[in-house]
Amino acid sequence: MLWIKAVHVMFMVTWFAGLFYLPRLFVYHADCDDEAGNARFKVMERKLYAIMTMGAVVTIVFGTWLWLAYWWPSTAGWLMTKLVLVALLIAYHLYCGHLVKVFRDDANRRSHVFYRWFNEFPALILIAVVILAIVKPF
Repeated sequence: MLWIKAVHVMFMVTWFAGLFYLPRLFVYHADCDDEAGNARFKVMERKLYAIMTMGAVVTIVFGTWLWLAYWWPSTAGWLMTKLVLVALLIAYHLYCGHLVKVFRDDANRRSHVFYRWFNEFPALILIAVVILAIVKPF
């Protein structure tokens, strides 16, 4: 079971690295005004989104495996809260994919300031999820 936890944590770190870096790329891309830079950001965003999606899928698979292996009751408050936060994180991830397409199509209408604020969301989720998983406060 420790190997399953280890893989879950390794891919969670991969996923979060992407969730932290992709919105930062959006910040710089929104502020970019040259064609060469625009093309470079499009490639970086597309490739990073693919890598972080793999990280997300493996994280979710191994997290589900842990949930089933430990058979935590669905009434555990910490677990339900964590799962809601993970669902929000998945929605955030999918919205990042939408934004990759928006930038790919040169349809971005938001400023770099929006993306600076947007970039903070996964950090807040990470703090809460780690506390819930380790401390299990409920």
